[in-house]
Amino acid sequence: MQLIEKYNVPGPRYTSYPTVPYWDSPPTATQWQKLVKESFDLYNDTDGVSIYIHLPYCESLCTFCGCTTRITVNHAVEKPYIEALLAEWKLYTDLFGKKPIIKELHLGGGTPTFFSAEHLSELIHGIKELSHFDQHAELSFEANPNSTTFDHLKTLSELGFKRLSLGIQDFDPVVQKTINRVQSFDQVKRVTDWARGLGYKSVNYDLVYGLPHQTTSSIENTIDLVNLLRPDRIAFYSYAHVPWVKPGQRSFTEKDLPEAKSKHAMYVLGKEMLIAAGYSEIGMDHFALPKEELTRAFRAGNMHRNFMGYTTQSSKLMIGLGVSAIGDSWTGFAQNIKVVERYMEVVLRGEFPIFRGHILSEEDLMIRKLILDIMCHFKADLNEVKSSAVTNSLLLLKELESDNLLTVNKDEIRVTNSGKPYVRNICMAFDQRLMIKAPSTQIFSMTV
Repeated sequence: MQLIEKYNVPGPRYTSYPTVPYWDSPPTATQWQKLVKESFDLYNDTDGVSIYIHLPYCESLCTFCGCTTRITVNHAVEKPYIEALLAEWKLYTDLFGKKPIIKELHLGGGTPTFFSAEHLSELIHGIKELSHFDQHAELSFEANPNSTTFDHLKTLSELGFKRLSLGIQDFDPVVQKTINRVQSFDQVKRVTDWARGLGYKSVNYDLVYGLPHQTTSSIENTIDLVNLLRPDRIAFYSYAHVPWVKPGQRSFTEKDLPEAKSKHAMYVLGKEMLIAAGYSEIGMDHFALPKEELTRAFRAGNMHRNFMGYTTQSSKLMIGLGVSAIGDSWTGFAQNIKVVERYMEVVLRGEFPIFRGHILSEEDLMIRKLILDIMCHFKADLNEVKSSAVTNSLLLLKELESDNLLTVNKDEIRVTNSGKPYVRNICMAFDQRLMIKAPSTQIFSMTV
């Protein structure tokens, strides 16, 4: 409990370094194109390109959600949005000068299965027309059990999709009602069975702990039910309460949320149950069956992490398509406009729709690599960071080491089993920008 009290502080989730609030060197549209083209020329033939496509529409708002969404029941929005996505992809392929080799493509949201199977097919065919897809390309999508039909799964399977991620959160009816995300076990089972029958090789479930009215009992019941279905991967992550960013979270109050001690107990219980059920802990908040490709990548030391999460692909260049999507050239980040109508207007005008980003300095790149290694491998080589930044960090590491959260041997740090729940805190020890300019108000969710 003392560690929880000590380390339960606001902190980033490190889907990037620097983190978005500390992006202070934004590229112009011309600079972004230069960074992308340089990365493409360097890495396309060896590592290929990853694509993330953001499909923001949902028919109802899940009040816990932190994603960029547009709530509507008007499905006439589908086709114009897909036309804008394909227009944006054409901007990139014209910039490349030749067809990119796609190693990874992920549909996120929002609710990708808000879109009809026909429109999703049109989207993927449009992407393929301008690309070469690697024979081992990983194609995946996120889905809501309530809106995912057999036709969705069959159509996407025929297009090469073999990975599916279902948002479950918790099976407790009180929790589901509070977060406005109600789906039954039978609905989840039906979609899972359909996917497996169609040959999907990996099904992921998203589970969240720390939700309003959640208890250790509801976590135990949820994981018992999940174990009946044996998904290949499980993301078991902490609810990020940021109502100043996502007003939908104001539909409940902090009083409805479990306190830090109870929330940590949920994590410990869930982790113990998943490991007892035969899942391996891989990276932060992720578990997978031993034969799963991500488990093998973790054990081989080549698992990667980007804005799409953990992946077996190591593409340096990731193109973000769609409203609010973030692209990563490895040396820079760029985020698209976050308002649907404005995004579409700019793209259809033939312009890259970025509105903010960051060009990484040499020090940024070194610290980015170090934090990425910690997040993916639970270890990192300090010698790879040739910067005075390490000197400052070593003082903080001593305290983390004294609390048995990590070990430091021959300039290598290793996260201990006790330290795995505190990976975000360990990464914060290297976050020079956070050290230099700590926020005056809370801008991150709590770390524990």
